[in-house]
Amino acid sequence: MPVITGMDVLDVRFPTSRELDGSDAMNPDPDYSAAYVVLHADEGPDGYGFAFTIGRGNDVQAAAIRALEFHVVGRSVPATAAELAALSRDLVGDSQLRWLGPEKGVAHMAIGAVVNAAWDLAARRADKPVWRFLADMTPEEIVGLIDFRYLSDAITPDEAYQILANAQDGKARRMETVLADGYRAYTTSPGWLGYSDDKLVRLSKQAVADGFDMIKLKVGGNLDDDIRRLRLARAAVGDEVRIAVDANQRWDTATAVEWMRALAPFGPYWIEEPTSPDDVLAHQAIARQIAPIKVATGEHVQNRVVFKQLLQAEAISVLQIDACRVGGVNENVAILLLAAKFGVPVCPHAGGVGLCELVRHLSMFDYVSVSGTQTDRAIEWVDHLHEHFADPAIVRGGRYLAPTRPGFSARMYDATLRRYRFPDGPEWTGAGS
Repeated sequence: MPVITGMDVLDVRFPTSRELDGSDAMNPDPDYSAAYVVLHADEGPDGYGFAFTIGRGNDVQAAAIRALEFHVVGRSVPATAAELAALSRDLVGDSQLRWLGPEKGVAHMAIGAVVNAAWDLAARRADKPVWRFLADMTPEEIVGLIDFRYLSDAITPDEAYQILANAQDGKARRMETVLADGYRAYTTSPGWLGYSDDKLVRLSKQAVADGFDMIKLKVGGNLDDDIRRLRLARAAVGDEVRIAVDANQRWDTATAVEWMRALAPFGPYWIEEPTSPDDVLAHQAIARQIAPIKVATGEHVQNRVVFKQLLQAEAISVLQIDACRVGGVNENVAILLLAAKFGVPVCPHAGGVGLCELVRHLSMFDYVSVSGTQTDRAIEWVDHLHEHFADPAIVRGGRYLAPTRPGFSARMYDATLRRYRFPDGPEWTGAGS
């Protein structure tokens, strides 16, 4: 039986702050980064994963991943749902490392990076993309992936099984549909807070021309500026295109309500991260006061338990999973099932570096095997850094194409790793200038 013989971890950073790509009210100068992990096997392909950060602290994230090495090296290469579930349980269940969370923050994101790399490795060995690898599992196998501790007051294993069993009807047809037509996307590329008005207008018009029916703008820096920018964007795209807005946790409850009432005349579709991602009751209060504007959150929600509470409290009407924030594929499957139980659409967070590549697998699995619908759903798209991946995300006509290569699409090119490795890669030493 093949064995994992080694684990490499690299600190990889991209200088996106130079052009203000990714800038928002809370994060004005991000350098999109990946604490990148490679699982080496003695036979067959390697597995790839990463945790996404925005620059400083990526070395801390990489160190947290290295702390998991003893759980992985020497272990048999996982090939089945049961083996992937066992790996996740062992990593999450390490009581001494769990103390650093529990199940949140740098330590939990490190687990997510390793778990995702294991899924990449298993899917490569099965010669399937991860979404198809998951979709080909039985409902029993999928239920077995999930840790239901802390969830059973909201969803039981039997309820999860029933959701998956019900979705078997039409599953083959939906698989054909996603391969032929892909999955709806929306774009944030026009909306970074540091962009000029001219650039905002130009990119908004281009997004519509490219087939997107929804764009997203960053807000929360200055109300007068937001009103002006939203007015310009609405004039650029017309009344039929949805405009979502994203405050990136900038406000408290009263400010969020006041701000969104001021922006309401421009028809915002949702407000994303209006306040602290940990504050369930604040999201609930905001949602009640600004309806019918939707409240969305998820990219910084730290685990399945907080998602459960947001759903139970009817605090969000759009749930945004992130491929690299929680404990990897297993926990994201649990969150997808929670969303299905509560009837809340999932519109994943993406962008960053590699997030578009990974999360498309989760949405396509959700459509094929869990929710059975793409209604009111779209995956975020940001058009940068895809050229560094061996299996890049592709969007055409406003739709993500389904990945067909084996794995989780996490592998970066070796030349990229050499150039952008921090702090000694040529991009950071100036040797490549």
